[in-house]
Formats: sequence, structure tokens, C-alpha cells
Amino acid sequence: MAQLKHFPLPDVGEGLTEAEILGWKVQAGDTVTVNQVIVEIETAKAAVELPCPWAGTVHQLLVEPGQTVEVGSPIIAIDLDPASAEAAEQPAEEGESNGQVANLVGYGPRASSGKRRPRKAGSAGAAQQAVQGAMQGAAPAATEVAEPEPAPEPQPTAPERSGGYVPLAKPPVRKLAKDLGVDLHVLHGSGDGGVITREDVRTAAEPEPVRPGAREPGTREPGAREPGAREHRVPVKGVRKATAQAMVDSAFTAPHVTEFLTVDVTPMMELRERLKAHPGFRDVRVSPLAFAAKAVCLAARRTPDVNATWDEPAGEIVYKDYVHLGIAAATPRGLVVPKVRDADGMSLRELAEALEQLTATAREGRTSPEALRDGTFTITNVGVFGVDTGTPILNPGESAILALGAVRDMPWVVDGQVVPRKVCQLALSFDHRVVDGEQGSRFLADVGALLSDPSMAITY
Repeated sequence: MAQLKHFPLPDVGEGLTEAEILGWKVQAGDTVTVNQVIVEIETAKAAVELPCPWAGTVHQLLVEPGQTVEVGSPIIAIDLDPASAEAAEQPAEEGESNGQVANLVGYGPRASSGKRRPRKAGSAGAAQQAVQGAMQGAAPAATEVAEPEPAPEPQPTAPERSGGYVPLAKPPVRKLAKDLGVDLHVLHGSGDGGVITREDVRTAAEPEPVRPGAREPGTREPGAREPGAREHRVPVKGVRKATAQAMVDSAFTAPHVTEFLTVDVTPMMELRERLKAHPGFRDVRVSPLAFAAKAVCLAARRTPDVNATWDEPAGEIVYKDYVHLGIAAATPRGLVVPKVRDADGMSLRELAEALEQLTATAREGRTSPEALRDGTFTITNVGVFGVDTGTPILNPGESAILALGAVRDMPWVVDGQVVPRKVCQLALSFDHRVVDGEQGSRFLADVGALLSDPSMAITY
């Protein structure tokens, strides 16, 4: 008998309740080993590859790519003892019977002789319906599937009374049929043993040939346009859904205040050019964002309020003695904010290396959920898009966020003379429950002073 274990969708991130199946790395019948990657999922925070916790053979994929499932729902069935299952599937000798036959997953074993006989309309349908009724109340769990006790025969349903036929179809196929409004009782399955397949359901739902490029029912690509359409819809899910909810929660929970400062960053840009020729920086790209990150960490020492958190249930302000610096990154899946852990203990070079690696990983969609948690302060670099400034919204749980604008050549007054200088605009949004105007202004002025004259860092 097969020893099946159902692998439930794990909670791969704090507070996550669901995930979308992006694609399977295995198929039914494949042999898998412990910690082998079997599926890629997309949570509200990132794309994640899940390893298999057991060794065995893939018995069935329970969820199709593109489906969104809740945490705890089984997504794949693994046979831990495929050898015994193959032996059980061999036909018994004449006159011998082990009382079991291969079963359709989702309906459990049914009692019969070892050799299959032609199925009678009434008795076969009633037996199959009895087993189905016995399995309907079972809750999915990552445990071995044991042989069920014989279930009492339920009262025949209306379809059975009319013909005794119970359609054979796997749970995902039944769900698809329900979504498309297809009655399985009128279909003839094209699969082995008369099993109804997805193709059977889709054909019944849309008998006409599908036009080239047109979608099949229930499988339209997100954002796909019908010919001649002047609008289209894209499902809100994954990172976009989580970002939207977080921004609403933040905007209507924390009282935002935004202050602006325009600074002459010519000395910073000159230092950047000198560092390119320095032996210790030749193999690393030191961007204005790296300078801003270092300035934020230094300025937070003098104004720790911007690195604190408002704890509403406890009625307390929690001051953090470390800086987990979040960097807002635009990715194909939406906005994510990975964190540089303990950024306040890093040198300028270490920050530059961490930022380069962090942004590359985020754009490739490989940021782990762990890297997205527990930030204390965030920088959003709108300057890379040629934008001067903005009014950034706080990340939930944080008390301040800095927007770094584009560095531009602009006229600037130096010693009474108007000369061209490298100029940048900063915008600081903060939670006014935690940070007063004086504290926010002092912090923003400190960041500006460090960017306009990096040598000031030695005084901090």
C-alpha cells in the first residue's frame, strides 16, 4: 500500500496567510529527495522556492500553477514507499485477492476483488459514492494516509437515482468544473478508466475552438487584452496586494509629517570621484545612495527617535539600538523593501557592497522573506527615476523614511557668487506620535550636513 504524505503550504513569512503557485519543478511520477526544490511560490513579500521534506515519488500535484492557496493547504502528495505501491498494483493470481485495488487520489481505497470486473451501473456507482462520502469530512494534514474504515452506504443522490453514475474526477478538476458551471454527470472522461480531465471540462465549457492567442476559460494571463478592448483588468495579488494594504494601514494609522531640504552635495560627488581611484574602492560602486545610507546611520545616533517604534497595545515607544536599514526597490512584482541588517555598524564600503547585492537580488525576485522583516528606517531613492523629491509614506512599524532626490547641476550661491553646483533635494516623512518637529528637523539637517560636507562625519 502506498504511504502517502501531503505537504501543506508552509508559512514562509511572518503574517502571511496565502501564496500563489508560480511553477512546479517536478511532475507526477518523478523521484524526489530530501531538500530538493519542488515548487516556486510567490507570497505577498517575495518569490520563494520550497524544498521537499521527504524522499519518495511524486504521487500527485494537488494545485495548478497560477492558483492561490492558503497556508496549511496540501499542495503535493509524496509516496514514501513507491516499491510497495507498485507491488500492490500488480494483478492478483486467479482465486487470490488482497482486497485492494489502485484508487483514484482523493477518494480512498474501495473494496473489490484483485481482478477488475466490468462495473455495473447501480452497484459500482453506489460503492464509489459511499467512499466519497467517507472522505469528504477528512481534514488535510501532513501525515500518512491510512486505510479508512468501511463507511456506511449513504442515501443515493439525485444523479444516482437517475442512472447510478458517479463521475470520476480529481479535486482540482471538480473545482474547475464548479467554477465554469459544468455538470460532470454529463461528461465522458477521456482519461484512464474514464477519469474526467481538465481538458474534458474546458471543452464542455467552451466547445468552440479557441482562437490563436485567446485564453482558455479560467486561464487568462493577468492584464491580457481582448481585441478592440479599451480597458483591461489585472488581479491584485502578491506583492502589489500586500503593498497596497500596508500603505493604507500606514497612511490612516500614523500621523505623517514631511519636511524638505535642498543641499549642495558637490563635496560628496567630488569625494565619490576620488574614491573611484582609491585602491580600497576600485572594485565597488559607491553611489549617492551609499552616502545617504551612511549619513542616516550617523545622524540616527544623535536623534534616536527616528529609529524608534510606536507600540500601540503596550502604550510605549520602543527605541532600537541598531539600524536595520530598508531600501525601497522597484521590481517586476512590485515594490519591496529588503533590509540591510545592522547597517549602523558598517563602513561606507561595506554599505556600498550590501546595497549593490541587495538591489540586484530584489530585481531578480530572489529576496527571501527573512530579508524583508523588522526594518527600523527606510530610504527610497526616487532620484534614480530623475525625480527631485516626494512625500514618502512610512513603512508600517517604522517612524521615519527618507526620500533621496536626483543630483542635478543647478545655480547655487557660494561666497556671494552664483556658480553651478551639484544639488540634491531630501524629503523626510515621520510619525508625529514619536518624532516631534524639532527632532525631525534636526535629523534632516544632520543628514544634509553630512552629504554637503562628508568630512563632518569625523565629528559625529
